[in-house]
Amino acid sequence: MSSVSRRVALGILGVGAVGATGLVYDYVTDEGPSDGLPKRSESRTGKNPVVTENARGGTRAWEIESEGTRAANDRDGQIQGYASTTSAAAGDSVAFHVSVRPAQEFTVTVHRIGYYNGQGGREVAQSPALRGVAHPVPDAHPEHGMIDCGWPVSWTLDIPENWVSGLYLAVFTTKDGHRGSTPFVVRETGRASDILVVLPFTTYQAYNAWPQDGRTGKNLYKGFDAQGRNAGNAKRAFKVSFDRPYSDGGHPLWFEMDTSLARWAEMSGYDVTYASSLDLHEGRIDPTKYAAIVFPGHDEYWSRQMRDVAEKAVASRTHLAYLGANNIYFHIRMEKSPAGTENRVVACYKQDPDPTPDEHGPTVRWRDLEKKRKHAEQRLLGVQYNGMLAKPVPLVVRRSDHWLWKGTGLADGDEIPDLIGVEADGRDRKTKLPRRAVQQLLSHSPYPDSMGRGERIQNTSLVQHRDGTMVFVAGTFFWPLALISPDHIDSRIQTATGNLFDRMLSRTVRT
Repeated sequence: MSSVSRRVALGILGVGAVGATGLVYDYVTDEGPSDGLPKRSESRTGKNPVVTENARGGTRAWEIESEGTRAANDRDGQIQGYASTTSAAAGDSVAFHVSVRPAQEFTVTVHRIGYYNGQGGREVAQSPALRGVAHPVPDAHPEHGMIDCGWPVSWTLDIPENWVSGLYLAVFTTKDGHRGSTPFVVRETGRASDILVVLPFTTYQAYNAWPQDGRTGKNLYKGFDAQGRNAGNAKRAFKVSFDRPYSDGGHPLWFEMDTSLARWAEMSGYDVTYASSLDLHEGRIDPTKYAAIVFPGHDEYWSRQMRDVAEKAVASRTHLAYLGANNIYFHIRMEKSPAGTENRVVACYKQDPDPTPDEHGPTVRWRDLEKKRKHAEQRLLGVQYNGMLAKPVPLVVRRSDHWLWKGTGLADGDEIPDLIGVEADGRDRKTKLPRRAVQQLLSHSPYPDSMGRGERIQNTSLVQHRDGTMVFVAGTFFWPLALISPDHIDSRIQTATGNLFDRMLSRTVRT
């Protein structure tokens, strides 16, 4: 693994006369002095507990099927559980609701995800031996298809004052060696870290089809027919609940995008704190505290409140980085659980009539909320989702003399193999860009759309506003995996991401 440069040469965009609708301009580079930029371990606030935290001993026991264990599955439900919240602060409690079949003892171990000398996690707490019993899988709601477990509390964790903000994983292990898990965040919203990493819990839940048993499970995409086959939209749910486990082992779909960024950022010594997408929705995040906010994973399902925070960030001169693709695609509404807990249900009716739209409009695609694509995601991001891939294709480099590609050795037209995967973003010529902004398209990667819509073009995009605020979108699912995942790692993406983060930190724009 090559080391990522801790310095980045300064450069400026040649903005010229920027139109009010936002135009694409060429840029000029300025090989100005790189000395004097802060080391990553030197945060703006003079406090970076991530470095000290990652010097502690790690373990791979956070991984499902480590230590000789076997992953629980949805058909048998050996051990599965969920957390009472997506995030908690020091002094808060997180309750875990766990079902064990057959009844037997189990334990809960809690791990913080980070680098930890390559182990990827550190055990920070363990429950006593607990009595595990089986709880029923409820039927789906007959109208909107939601599955809400309402299981009793099995164990409660009080968050200690000295825990470092991070992505945490509660791992449930039965006496006979089966294992499940569920993630949550420990937040520290009072601390102005350099970078805030936001985990996409609303999208986790949208894709969660628990239980995938061929009978009951549903998510916002599919359900099962009478023969146990995926019946797609005909049987899908319109609402999904956080009060249920994640499928088969408990790692949400594409969870590795988020763990990869956490492990790489902490390996690299960045000063980071963490939040969940519900923290954005519930108003806990003041974006002006951070130099940059990073969205590492697949972050498709956004409420109006979440988007307001992102738009406030840009208006407040806080940089944004989206390292996945298909971001801010569906508009959602958060609702109470049947037990009355606020914001435990994600509602999204998509193409079906929304029976109870609120003041923010129906739960459709953002680009369909009003005419003229006023709310299309490209208006904030610079690019937007444009297709799916049956198999990965190369990222084709464009504008290789841009500072993002500095130190990678790449030239225009060079290919990074298999980097464009699953879903892709590109520039939509029919949709306006952010106002008074300059865009650089740093890749031009053709790919065949797997939905039969012909050839599409993937673009990695950087938008820079007049005040210097940047919005970066990688435009592929595999960018964060290329930072550290053994099957995808690429030193050129490590270097480019280091260039991006270092520049955002060196160019913090404040009045």
